[in-house]
Amino acid sequence: MMYEDITESEESDLCDWQLPLAFMKKRHTERIAASHTETQTWRMKERMKTVSVALVMCLNVGVDPPDVVKTSPCARLECWIDPLATSPQKALEAIGNSLQKQYERWQPRARYKQSLDPTVDEVKKLCTSLRRNAKEERVLFHYTGHGVPRPTTNGEIWVFNKTYTQYIPLSVYDLQTWMGSPSIFVYDCSNAGLILKSFEQFAMQKEQERDALHHPQISGITSRTQMSMPPPAKNCIQLAACGSRELLPMNPELPADLFTSCLTTPIKIALRWFCNQKSSDLVPGITLELLDKIPGRLNDRRTPLGELNWIFTAITDTIAWNVLPRELFQKLFRQDLLVASLFRNFLLAERIMRSYNCTPLSSPRLPPTYQHPMWQAWDLAVDICLSQLPALLNGAEYKHSPFFAEQLTAFQVWLTMGSEMREPPEQLPIVLQVLLSQVHRLRALDLLGRFLDLGPWAVSLALSVGIFPYVLKLLQSSARELRPLLVFIWAKILAVDRSCKADLVKDNGHKYFLSVLADPYMPVSAAKNTMVCNRGEHRTMAAFVLAMIVEGYLNGQEAALQGNVVAICLEQLSDNHPLLRQWLALCLARVWTNFDAARWCGVRDSAHEKLYTLLNDNLPEVRASAVIALGTFIGSGSDRTDHATNIDHNVGMTLINVAQDGSPIVRKELVAALYQLIRQFEGQFASIARQILEDDIRKDENLTPAVAGTASGGFTVVLHGESAVKTNVSGPDLSRRRHSLQPIAPANLGRLKASALHKSPTVGGNLVHHHLPNGPQLSKSPPTPGGSSSSSSSSYGSHGSGDGFTPPAGPIMFEKMRRIPSTAALSTIFSSSYSNVYVQIWKVMLQLASDPYPEVKYLAQSLVNAINLKATFTAKPQLVVDSRRTNSAPNSPTNRRGANHSPQNLSDSPPPSTLNIPNEVLKPVPIRPGEQPPPARPQNPPPIGAAFSHTQQFSRSRKLFDKGPIIPETYEEEQQEVNETPASLAVGTDFSEWCCKYFAQSVMKPPDEMDPFSGLHHEREWRFVRNARLRREALDHIENAGTCRLDDQIFINKNTATPLVVRFHPFNPHIVVADKEGICVWNWENGEKLNYFTNQNPKNSRITSMDFLNSHDVTLVMTGSDDGAVRIWRNYWSQSHKPVELVSAWQALSDMLQSTRGSGLVLDWEQESGMLLASGDVRIIRVWDTQREMKLQDIPTGADSCVTSLACDSVGRSLLIAGCGDGSVRLYDRRLSPAECRVMTLREHNGWVTNVHLQKGAGDGKIISASVSGDVRFWDPRFTESVKLINTPFNTLTAMAVHQQANIIACGSANQLISVYNTAGDTLSNIKYYEGFIGQRIGPISCLAFHPLKMHLAAGSRDSFLSIYSTEKKAR
Repeated sequence: MMYEDITESEESDLCDWQLPLAFMKKRHTERIAASHTETQTWRMKERMKTVSVALVMCLNVGVDPPDVVKTSPCARLECWIDPLATSPQKALEAIGNSLQKQYERWQPRARYKQSLDPTVDEVKKLCTSLRRNAKEERVLFHYTGHGVPRPTTNGEIWVFNKTYTQYIPLSVYDLQTWMGSPSIFVYDCSNAGLILKSFEQFAMQKEQERDALHHPQISGITSRTQMSMPPPAKNCIQLAACGSRELLPMNPELPADLFTSCLTTPIKIALRWFCNQKSSDLVPGITLELLDKIPGRLNDRRTPLGELNWIFTAITDTIAWNVLPRELFQKLFRQDLLVASLFRNFLLAERIMRSYNCTPLSSPRLPPTYQHPMWQAWDLAVDICLSQLPALLNGAEYKHSPFFAEQLTAFQVWLTMGSEMREPPEQLPIVLQVLLSQVHRLRALDLLGRFLDLGPWAVSLALSVGIFPYVLKLLQSSARELRPLLVFIWAKILAVDRSCKADLVKDNGHKYFLSVLADPYMPVSAAKNTMVCNRGEHRTMAAFVLAMIVEGYLNGQEAALQGNVVAICLEQLSDNHPLLRQWLALCLARVWTNFDAARWCGVRDSAHEKLYTLLNDNLPEVRASAVIALGTFIGSGSDRTDHATNIDHNVGMTLINVAQDGSPIVRKELVAALYQLIRQFEGQFASIARQILEDDIRKDENLTPAVAGTASGGFTVVLHGESAVKTNVSGPDLSRRRHSLQPIAPANLGRLKASALHKSPTVGGNLVHHHLPNGPQLSKSPPTPGGSSSSSSSSYGSHGSGDGFTPPAGPIMFEKMRRIPSTAALSTIFSSSYSNVYVQIWKVMLQLASDPYPEVKYLAQSLVNAINLKATFTAKPQLVVDSRRTNSAPNSPTNRRGANHSPQNLSDSPPPSTLNIPNEVLKPVPIRPGEQPPPARPQNPPPIGAAFSHTQQFSRSRKLFDKGPIIPETYEEEQQEVNETPASLAVGTDFSEWCCKYFAQSVMKPPDEMDPFSGLHHEREWRFVRNARLRREALDHIENAGTCRLDDQIFINKNTATPLVVRFHPFNPHIVVADKEGICVWNWENGEKLNYFTNQNPKNSRITSMDFLNSHDVTLVMTGSDDGAVRIWRNYWSQSHKPVELVSAWQALSDMLQSTRGSGLVLDWEQESGMLLASGDVRIIRVWDTQREMKLQDIPTGADSCVTSLACDSVGRSLLIAGCGDGSVRLYDRRLSPAECRVMTLREHNGWVTNVHLQKGAGDGKIISASVSGDVRFWDPRFTESVKLINTPFNTLTAMAVHQQANIIACGSANQLISVYNTAGDTLSNIKYYEGFIGQRIGPISCLAFHPLKMHLAAGSRDSFLSIYSTEKKAR
């Protein structure tokens, strides 16, 4: 796409930006399916706690170890105590107590045990007792070996004997055994890395010993505790002060236990180390003595010392989160508070000790972090704090560090260009820490919400960093300004991870959202630049959170009900915010799903009556949500009292009005809702279904011959009874009538094999005769001509239309309706004897089972077939009166497994795809005298895998290379499939889950089409510039159109079938041609056929209308067929070869009248308003609003004939013009009442009005009409008589078209002639022959269409040719 040559005038002329788009909402462009979120790994499988701490200190104060030569002066401080200042024993005890206090700051509730200069036995006793008391919790073993030799390469550390005269080695192997797991080891001694190596070697050795004990060849009894102890290496953590060949620093400015100081007193050692660096020169006058005078406490963030500790925690957390793998970060920094503190401090130890040529080690091993750029932020924070120290000591006020504000700014900068493709923001853990501060909390929550809005990946990152407990605790805050931010954050969290609802209910967090939902004055967030500012949206998110809390969670339902959630939701159903209305309904639906208490609470509040108003909501999603709520309201009652039954009936009768809704998602939810009612009253519906089927069979017996149709293989469907002698009516008539009234043989709802009820076994050439009470029979007879036409039907989706829907695995045995719609056909079935609630609902279900939208149709068919199946297998058997049958009584139907089973087809030919057999129990009856009866059918199922006898498997008339019959699986297996009932049937939709995706995706980001930098926006801009140019280029040709000949043939090709409707695309060189059942797409510039796809209309119907929607942008194709259905197609032609998809389909007219020559469905589309007019073989004009996908009004035509064409005023959409089959042209004003809306009737035509056109501009007359008699009349709405007449030489005018821009008219005749006139009545061209060397005569014209902009005329003829004529000669 090139944009360089777009001028400013062209940009300002893009009027297409204001045109609304039809059928381009998310419900049309997305598949209504649940989102598949990945399993979240942020929640630890098990929380651990360090409950015991062993402090083993081998100092031997005053005596240096023999293998270490210390410098003079040397580092002496142990736990910030000089051991030489007092007696050795007192110093040792003081150091031990000090170390314990330092650890208690990180884990005050642990059990501490000191072991000072111990022996091996004392260490063993200490470790075993701590492990015994800790059970499965973690134990810490701290070892300080500054007064003993270095660890050995054999894996030994040193302790003492009882008299302190010898150093005694202690094996790490024994230490592992005593400590068990989980444990954490801290080694503060020289060559500490040797201990890590030995530890890992011994762990592997123990692992091998365990494997050997578990080996099956090893016999003997082992210790139960030894067998059950987990491998130590997997659950043990180690921290070592230095490498295996490194000595501890001896700098006298440092403490001797530098590693321990870093782990237990990080701020103190960090400040002292900072002062020893050259950077401290920037802060003159700071001495080590002043460092001890920094005011404040470590746990008080408002003081300088506390703020430094807070910043240190945030920085070390941030470094770890950015460097470590997520799983390791969770294990070390989120599983155990003490372990997390030690590892945060370990990062500082690595930085400080590396500066003294020591490399601290850990297991699991961490990547180097001592040069991470966040340490510079720490140095700056220390610098700022220390620079204020002299003034603070003199009483000055402390100025808080700008660290957190600056980090939030950095996070905000990242958010401006944040995406999943970029590295995660390193400041995310700092945002977590900022939530603790009231000063920055509001801004932090706002930025956190913006981050979570980026998508589920962002929510997962935030949860992995540990955001959950913080935002859970914040729900206890009473600050109103936090409400909108917290609601938004929790909506994002629950949209991704629903397991959090248990934590919410446990902490009474649901009350927070109930109060938000009930607060009509929900505050707008005060944070700057916040985009979440709509009060309705905040309450919507609160409703969403509550809906997630109660979804399938009884504790949540009970808690919400106690919080009066039903009344709160019902009070706000009339809110102006549509998304809030939608989620209020969904919340109610989930509250009372399988929860009687909530349902009866709704009954007391008349919840169902209040929900009725939402069934007429402007938004289809709201209507669908209301249907879901009413459906669960019906299906949640367990006790069937009279009151409950009356309510169910009331709801059911209200819901059936939704069957005419224009949105497929609403009708699909209607099927699921009515399923709840049908499941409750299964017996009544089965009785009605059986009665309908019996009435239908009885009519067939009285009106049809014996031969009703022929199936493949030579089997003929015949009727039982007196009508068997009647043979004067052909089979297809019966088939068509039967198919229009009822579903045929029951399917297994997606699994039942068609053969189970349709295939008939033969034995030695005999047919096992299946008889139905009052029903047809199968007999062996030669096939009759034409009979096979009724035996099968094209399967669903076989034409590859690519609507994106996959039908059930097995064949659904529900025959497609003929062109008579279900309403008209079914009305003949229902008599006044059973016109009750169940009949009306069943009637609607049968209508939905022939819905034009496949997903609705198949869902309804599965339910209808389940009821028919129940009616079939619970039917009372009847004796058969037949001279050819045996005297044995038929088997009685039963519900036992294996009963009523029909084996697989054993004939010599495949079974028909659809055979006209009602839903009755099939009974074997021989039909030929003198032949042996078939073997008796087993009463009980044979064993799995048992074979049939030879005579059952093979017939005498097998084909030469036939591989024989297909052996059924078993009677039990197939009967199990047949016994599917409505109670066990899973009828559900993904709409509710699809609605949840709204909150999982970004709600702040503007859509791509509104983003001027998005690729989609650029594509649209290119299309609109192209459209503007084509409009301007067409003006020159239109000015001369009234005098130019229009007969130069620029395109001709033979179409797939006879063209019935043809349309030009205004801006692409495409022409679409509709035949009876499909649409063909041509490129008229190069003559290429681009695509062909079927319309999926019923077999005996045809396409009668077609138009382009959104032709200025992403074009859709709309088709209307004479069964009253409208279908919208996407990707009618795609450069990327995307499959054609069905966007939407609905029954625009449901009462089409039967006619010998009907006009079918006549449509008129107006892009500017999104309004669709529909009429045809009816007595009304129906107005549809496609934006809301609902009917606006019905205008009675007042004519006794069909409507043949429609036109509408594009300005106010108030003036409607209809051409009728009686020759009248009728004008309507839709603003008036139905009784007064017909304002004028023009009756000068003597025959069928072929077309009527309303001119958009001024002229001699604004309305042009033509009749089949050949007269073209011009009308002015102000007068009752025509203002101009053009008499064409046609006596059978079959098509008339008027150019939208130019003043020219084209008329086509059945006499193989096209004439082109200007509006003055002058003949411009007569077209009789196709161009070519031997130009043949054009066929009878079936359709005509002008190009909306260019001077092109398309003509379709009965000989299937499509030709295009122009005023310009085609370039040769």
